Amino acid sequence: MWFSGGVEVTPEQIRLVQASFDRLRPQGASIVSGFYCRFFELSPTLRPLFRTPLPAQELRLLEALSAVISMLSNLQMLLPELEALAKRHVTYGVSAAHYHAAGDALLWTLERHLGEAFTPAVRSSWIAAYATLSDIMIASAEYRAA
Repeated sequence: MWFSGGVEVTPEQIRLVQASFDRLRPQGASIVSGFYCRFFELSPTLRPLFRTPLPAQELRLLEALSAVISMLSNLQMLLPELEALAKRHVTYGVSAAHYHAAGDALLWTLERHLGEAFTPAVRSSWIAAYATLSDIMIASAEYRAA
C-alpha cells in the first residue's frame, strides 16, 4: 500500500495535502502527540530507538512536516534533506518496515483530527505524498547500506 513505485504526487493531491495540513496546523502539538501514541501502540519495540525526549521529538516532527508539506510541489529541492534524514534514520536502526508503521499511524492521526474533512480524496492524497516521500527515504537508506 505504501510504496508509490515512482508515481508522482499530482498537483491536486499536493493541494489537498497542504490544505488539510493548514487546517490542522493550530492543533500541531496535539496531532504529533497523538501520532507518536499511535505509532508506539502499533510498534512498541520502536520506542527505544527514540533517545530524544518525546516533547522535543514531537517538535522536530512538526517542523519537518511543515517544511516538507510546504515544498511538496518541488521535490527536487527536498531531495538532499530527505536523503540526509534517511541516512540519520539508518544510524538509529530504522528499517523500511518502520516507515510503514509511521504511515499507518499518520493516517490514523489525520483521520481522527480531520474527521469528515478526511475525505477519500484527502486520504488518497496523503497516501500518495507519504508513499513518495518514504520511497525516497527508503531508497536513500538502502543505498547507504549497500
